[in-house]
Amino acid sequence: MEEEFSYLILLADRIRKTVEETELFKHECLEVGKQVNHLSQMFRSVIRLSTNTTTGNANTSSTNGQSSFYERPIRRIITEVSRNLEKALALVCKCHRGNCFFHFLTITITSVADFRKVFVHLDTSIADLEWILSVYDFSALDSNGIVLSLPPIACNDPILSWVWSFIAVLHMAPLPFRVEAANELASLAKDNDRNKKIIVEEGGIPPLLRLLKQGSASPDCQIAAANALSNLATDRQRIRTIVFEHGAPIIVQVLNESTMSVQISVAKLISRMAKNDPAAQEEFARENIIRPLVSLLSFDTFLDEPKLQPQRPTSLHSLVKINKDLQGGGGGKSNVGSRCSSGANNKYERENEKPDVKLKLKISCAEALWMLSKESISNSRRITQTKGLLCLAKIIEKERGDLQMNCLMTVMEITAAAEVNADLRRAAFKTNSLAAKAVIEQLLTLVQEEISPALQIPAIKSIGSLARTFHARETRIINLMVLQLGNGNMDVATEAAIALGKFACPENFLCVEHSKTIIVYGGVTPLLRLLRPGNDRAQIHGLILLCYLALNVDSGEGLQRARSALEGAARSAIVIQNPSLRDLIPKAISHLEVYETGVYCLLQSYNSI
Repeated sequence: MEEEFSYLILLADRIRKTVEETELFKHECLEVGKQVNHLSQMFRSVIRLSTNTTTGNANTSSTNGQSSFYERPIRRIITEVSRNLEKALALVCKCHRGNCFFHFLTITITSVADFRKVFVHLDTSIADLEWILSVYDFSALDSNGIVLSLPPIACNDPILSWVWSFIAVLHMAPLPFRVEAANELASLAKDNDRNKKIIVEEGGIPPLLRLLKQGSASPDCQIAAANALSNLATDRQRIRTIVFEHGAPIIVQVLNESTMSVQISVAKLISRMAKNDPAAQEEFARENIIRPLVSLLSFDTFLDEPKLQPQRPTSLHSLVKINKDLQGGGGGKSNVGSRCSSGANNKYERENEKPDVKLKLKISCAEALWMLSKESISNSRRITQTKGLLCLAKIIEKERGDLQMNCLMTVMEITAAAEVNADLRRAAFKTNSLAAKAVIEQLLTLVQEEISPALQIPAIKSIGSLARTFHARETRIINLMVLQLGNGNMDVATEAAIALGKFACPENFLCVEHSKTIIVYGGVTPLLRLLRPGNDRAQIHGLILLCYLALNVDSGEGLQRARSALEGAARSAIVIQNPSLRDLIPKAISHLEVYETGVYCLLQSYNSI
């Protein structure tokens, strides 16, 4: 900052010397000199303030969150002040003593109005610097530490001056003031995208991350910082700014080490970033975010797996081994509440926290896992490599409301990833996996017993994604799906048709066996009802499933009506506009024609005999 102000100080000195040698407009030039003297004193005050702040921060422990001097508004103001001083110098130079010709030109081209303009410019510079000194002098601040006065440089954009004030407080003020500043930034960011853009452009993210990391002595500080960052993380570019400033490791560290109230806000921040930017998903994964989230989610949840429990653990060695097995290599744990924080001090706090706080934390962690696993095979695999699946199944079984829904949506994303990735499907949903069995059992329970489409639909989608993992003898699953074809809610019935289509599609090795089971359980009749006009999505997926059944099975109850239904649909606009159906329906009709012709020929031969 000394270098930045050195030019201004030299410029002010030149103006003062020139004023002393002026002959024309003497009174006006003296007024210019007074204003410049005032500015010069303020330059030195700002330099002292920046030097003291920097030195003080260098000698202060990093745990108090103090940072470097916030320079951005000063640099903006310096540019304007420099321009105004140059105008003042040019004007007083015209009044410098010289020959008669010079005096004539000065009188001709200079007037009192010109000086008035310069006075206004210099007054503006003085007001800008007075604002800087008022904002940066924290000893004179009121109880909340915020200055909301408006400097002339930001008169057309008040938000800019407020953002500067709040960020300056985050950089340099005592801890209580910074909590209020972070809350104010969170409020501004919540209002509109323009405010978010200004906060990021003016350097608001680094001090917020610093406050999140170094404010461990005050949970309020960390919560305020996390909330502000969360309100900013609604745009991919802003999220990547957080990541670029090394935000992911800071966020993961705070999640591991903080109190539950802080972890709730941090988990929401993780969820928001992962939701709006796939790159953030991977960045968090590299920082091993999955395991602490699963651990926090399974807090107070007993994840019993009989195969991990020997019958007679009599030795200390056996007990240690059981403990390691239950932890799953450090991942989702059985009764993991006492181990989900790296700090021993947090153990007592977690076990004695209020139930509503524990519930909020679990809801936030479940939502974070949902967003991290969304369309991410790698993160879905990481969840299954902990005891995440078993934990999700237990919570879906026992909980209700947002926690149950978030866990169900996480399962839906994991199964969707398993559908497109054979390695994940074989590893996580193998037939002898207790966790996989627990998940599937809860999904089937929701499909059979739940009356809420909001829960039934993701459960049905999950079962459809796992269609390739089921044996032909597991007819209960198909029976439940067939029953949902007749569900009064058209969205549920359509999802059932989509799921059954994955059982009957050619890519499924057991498509023929599954198709026969669908027909045996009477799937054709409710399927034909989906073909009625009025719901294009239901018609399309109903036709696809009907075609698969016609191609895979030669006979069965209701298939005799399939041909006429397919022939009628072939001429509809929906089919004409859908390329897959344009090819699929003629094949199904042809297959039914061949079968019916074959049956007719056999009957004719039998009658002739």
